Amino acid sequence: MQATKLVPASAQQLIKSDRSMFMGSDDGVMMKQIQATHAPDGREVDVKPILHIIEDILQRATLQNVDATVLMEDKTHQADHSTMLAALSHIIDRISCEIAQRCLGGGDGHSTTLTLFNMLSSYPWDAKLVVTLAAFALNYGEFWLLAQIYTSNQLAKSMAMLKQLPTIMEHSGPLKPRFDALNNLIKAVLDVTRCIVEFKELPSVYITRDVPALSTAIDTIPTAVYWAIRSVIACAAQITSLTGMGHEFVSSTAEAWELSTLAHKMNNIHEHLKKQLAICYQHIEEKRNVEAYDALLHIFEMIHIDNMKVLKALIYAKDDLQPLLDGSTKRRVNLDTLRRKNVLLLISGLDISTEELAILEQIYNESRIHATRMDTLYELVWIPVVDRSIQWTDPMQKKFENVQSTMPWYSVHHPSLIDQVVIRFIKEVWHFKNKPILVVLDPQGRVVSPNAIHMMWIWGSNAFPFTSLREENLWKDETWKLELLVNGIDQTILNWIRDGKYIFLYGGDNIDWIRKFTTTARAVALAVDIPLEMVYVGKSSKKEQVQKVAATIMVEKLGHCWQDLTMMWFFWTRLESMLFSKIQLKSVVEHDPMLLEIKKLLSYDKNGGWAVLSKGSSVVINGHGTTVLPALLEYDIWKEHVRVKGFDKSFKDHHDMLYSTSIPCCRFEFPSNVGRIPENMKCPECLRIMEKYTTFLCCHD
Repeated sequence: MQATKLVPASAQQLIKSDRSMFMGSDDGVMMKQIQATHAPDGREVDVKPILHIIEDILQRATLQNVDATVLMEDKTHQADHSTMLAALSHIIDRISCEIAQRCLGGGDGHSTTLTLFNMLSSYPWDAKLVVTLAAFALNYGEFWLLAQIYTSNQLAKSMAMLKQLPTIMEHSGPLKPRFDALNNLIKAVLDVTRCIVEFKELPSVYITRDVPALSTAIDTIPTAVYWAIRSVIACAAQITSLTGMGHEFVSSTAEAWELSTLAHKMNNIHEHLKKQLAICYQHIEEKRNVEAYDALLHIFEMIHIDNMKVLKALIYAKDDLQPLLDGSTKRRVNLDTLRRKNVLLLISGLDISTEELAILEQIYNESRIHATRMDTLYELVWIPVVDRSIQWTDPMQKKFENVQSTMPWYSVHHPSLIDQVVIRFIKEVWHFKNKPILVVLDPQGRVVSPNAIHMMWIWGSNAFPFTSLREENLWKDETWKLELLVNGIDQTILNWIRDGKYIFLYGGDNIDWIRKFTTTARAVALAVDIPLEMVYVGKSSKKEQVQKVAATIMVEKLGHCWQDLTMMWFFWTRLESMLFSKIQLKSVVEHDPMLLEIKKLLSYDKNGGWAVLSKGSSVVINGHGTTVLPALLEYDIWKEHVRVKGFDKSFKDHHDMLYSTSIPCCRFEFPSNVGRIPENMKCPECLRIMEKYTTFLCCHD
């Protein structure tokens, strides 16, 4: 084969003996030799700028760039590193010359590598590798620079002739596998080098050697540097062989195996280091998150002159962009627009319902009028919370934009601005569990209500300025009356109350019970001669079934019915809010009459039909279907008492007698996505502590 007549024997010897050493050496003995050369003098070398230059050279020095006639100016790495380069240029030149001399003069790969380690003994591991890589990049870059410009530059053409480059480029097709193998090995070495440099840059404040991943990596780095430098020498030997023998040299199977085996080894080392690096980054992130979380907790313990420090910590700390979208103008604005204002933080996922948004908007607009009258500065801001473990998709972006576009108040420009630490704080401290909450901050950033959404649902804009103190005072002024249940929902019922009519509110999804109940109630009212109105308020769940029941009531003219499901939703949301408001204020006392009645209604909703009878505002009975209907059906038994006691007292006495003999079971269901779930609950009927169960439900509404 003609390839042997121009062979630089020393280069072939280097490649073959390198392969022999690679296959037969004892890694333990070899690394002891390498460790013996390591005597760092404590100097700190910033290798990253040099690595950027090396990457630039090696990425541009490829066969694909040979035909390029115009080189674009790259300003990415034009920073002034003259001092650092001056300090290292001498050793880079020495290493470059040593590699070239070894490739031409003979010697195996291991002995050459050992020589370089001795020359670099005073440098840290990362600097040893980067300096060697820089030395290789000089020679490798020169080879490809001539290949790229010799056709247009006479000086380059003459130099290229001496290196046989025109002939090599003319036969670049058969040599392409050779260059591909070189590129693969160079890429693998660069990958390992980047990893090693990253380990050097890990912040010691957050991670030390006692972390197993870092300890493992540090123990691996000397071996990684050895094989990386060994690989660099193999690449240099290949280029020397090519320029010494021209296109006639075709690498043998053994030499091709050498490059691919080294690349495989470097890729394995890279994968190992990359895994350890990922673990280290996770450890650092956890440490930083703990530090940031503690700092966030501390911010809320401090006294501030305004709310900016709190809002920056919650929404966005930097000043490089405008983090808010003004819902009225649809323009981006800075957090400064909220300075020294009362701020309501609406925290929710992307699945906040249209019903919630519609009622919130109504209350928001009314509250702004209150704020103006009271000369109070007040704003509402939506903070969207999403699961960061789920990849953000186009449908999610569209859903977010659709929700955001309907809001007249401020909103965070994008969920990605909310830090993971803030999400943890919102969940752990403010008990956010996907159901919307409304945290109220005063002008100094103090939390004056951990969740004002309950009082907002109950009292609407009358709850302004939505502080816990206001919530307590509203409850003090409240009594158990029908207005508490229907305020802000149905003006017709409020008119009936004003007229002093008897009113039955009732619910459930059993149409047979509803038919019997409404027919019997109407018959009793006719017999007693009282003005009676009946309103079906549905059920907190089973929307489809409730819709069917409502349609039947209207068709059969069984009474008044809320056909708008939003009204039903709001009725049950307000009722639940009353319970949560009491829990939040920690005013769940044993004999709170209003709370007992609220709990009864919520419990009855889970256990069949129910009815509340009032005369005007005054509630006569609040009963389960199993006692209210029988009490009406047994009118003939208690009708004789009506003349003496009156209808209200007679009906209540008979109902209570039936109730005392068949107290219905009580049941509460708290979805896992609500905030503050009580540790225990007392039964509203018997006042004993209720048993606690875990329930899985699937309601296909």
